[in-house]
Amino acid sequence: MNIDYELLQFYVYKKLIKKKQAEAILAECKRLHTPVREYLLTKEYVTEVAELEALSEYYCIPCAEIDMLDVDKALLNKFSFEFMKRHKFIPVSIDKNGVLLVAVGRPLDMNAMSAITAQFCTPIDTVLAPPGQIDRYIDSVTATISTSMALSDLNNEKDEKLFAEKDELSGGVFKQEDVINNPAVRLVDSVIKEAIPYRASDIHIEPFEKKVRVRYRIDGDLQERADFPIESYPEICARMKIMSGMNIAERRIPQDGRINMTIGGREYDFRVSSLPTVHGEKFVIRILDKSSFHFTRQELGFTEYENTVIDKMLARPHGIILLTGPTGCGKSTTLYSFLKEINDPTINIVTVEDPVEYTMAGINQTQVNAKAHMTFAAALRSILRQDPDVIMIGEIRDEETAEIAVRSAITGHLVFSTLHTNDAPGAVIRLEDMGVPDYLVADALAGVIAQRLVKRLCPACKKRGKTNAREMQILGIEEPVSIFRPQGCQYCNNTGYKDRIAVHEIMHINDKMKGIVAHEKNLEVLRKLAVEDGMVTLVDSCKELVLKGVTSIQEMVTLSAE
Repeated sequence: MNIDYELLQFYVYKKLIKKKQAEAILAECKRLHTPVREYLLTKEYVTEVAELEALSEYYCIPCAEIDMLDVDKALLNKFSFEFMKRHKFIPVSIDKNGVLLVAVGRPLDMNAMSAITAQFCTPIDTVLAPPGQIDRYIDSVTATISTSMALSDLNNEKDEKLFAEKDELSGGVFKQEDVINNPAVRLVDSVIKEAIPYRASDIHIEPFEKKVRVRYRIDGDLQERADFPIESYPEICARMKIMSGMNIAERRIPQDGRINMTIGGREYDFRVSSLPTVHGEKFVIRILDKSSFHFTRQELGFTEYENTVIDKMLARPHGIILLTGPTGCGKSTTLYSFLKEINDPTINIVTVEDPVEYTMAGINQTQVNAKAHMTFAAALRSILRQDPDVIMIGEIRDEETAEIAVRSAITGHLVFSTLHTNDAPGAVIRLEDMGVPDYLVADALAGVIAQRLVKRLCPACKKRGKTNAREMQILGIEEPVSIFRPQGCQYCNNTGYKDRIAVHEIMHINDKMKGIVAHEKNLEVLRKLAVEDGMVTLVDSCKELVLKGVTSIQEMVTLSAE
């Protein structure tokens, strides 16, 4: 355990963990016979990316994230993918001097280094990379190969009449054994699995007159992945419906389903929706990683000032905290981060969601079930008899839910929920439009947080330049300043952006704002008064990120147009 002890002390020195935690962590690692680094990652004391630079200094090895490396895929044929995943390494490239660069996740794995040396018989340089990224890269390569092979088999399949005959004879009903070994089956499976290493949030499978198109939504934008012959579509539909538990005989109405899969040791929940179109049923699959939730407020993009305001809101013993914004802007993720913060054995936290996106230890989570008449309002009435301290409502959709939520807040409960409004002041007007009296809205609201996601500029290729006259006008400045602009490279798939960050607009309902909320019915006036009270608008929050070089001015313009 000497190496583990030294590494733990180094983590303390680099302020990745606190000194008072080190002794308890070391004792627990000894008891479980677990390496310190593995324990810290499993228990989420650190993340792989956060520890990368510290480990680079500790092992005296340069470091890089996998996407920053230009991997020569021909070198991957020298080893089995299973062997590379087990030993956490990827051969990257051979330079003009014959030196092989290898990305390693475990610098002290001598078995891997011996195998690499025996295979290449050439000098070796190493670069430290996060093991999880190595796994995801290998998964993406294997999924791409699998997709290509299945697509090739599908295009080469000669007997296209087989499924048409079965469809005619069986009235459109396919049995699972009819499709399980078909190329289309393997194609659907690989398309779903391939989306994970691509960081896709949604998969779109769309039929057209002569082809079926597959697109992934990555960082908010749809990117085309592949297309298949339309003749294969009955098989694709059958496979999708069998996997998600839909009625495979029904083609005339929309359906919803769900797929649970474990990919790369992580549990994923795929929410599947079908919609009849003129050329067949379109499928959209929402991807949720149920086994991983470790976001902090800082990672979600909250500034120091915003955290101060949120601390005041979370310190309230009762009231409603609302998250607003369009679908897919991360409202639920932010709510979960708040729940994780306040989660404590001394309080009773109950949620009602549709669906439960992340499971969290110590929190009672309830799933809405419309077929069983388990609506948000019905669940809330029961929850109030469960002695809750904190209630999280997935979404306030109707008058009844809004009324129960407000009355829960004024009777001693802290309530979290979401609304679909464009900004924070709009939530006040929306509640009043739902029939909640203005004096109850003023009394119940603790605060409203409007949220949007903007794209981060790619750190590898973003380019600095002075603002022109038009950009100065957009930013509201009189003197030129340096900002960064998107370019495009291998690391960001030539988009100029990598990942997204949230911007926020926080309206804290203090004593001054209570009086304004209770009497002001005009949205523009309410917004102006909220700004005067200290609220930073979404556009101004985005402007700060532009000036800091985090995002582009194009993203600010897009946000302003909403």
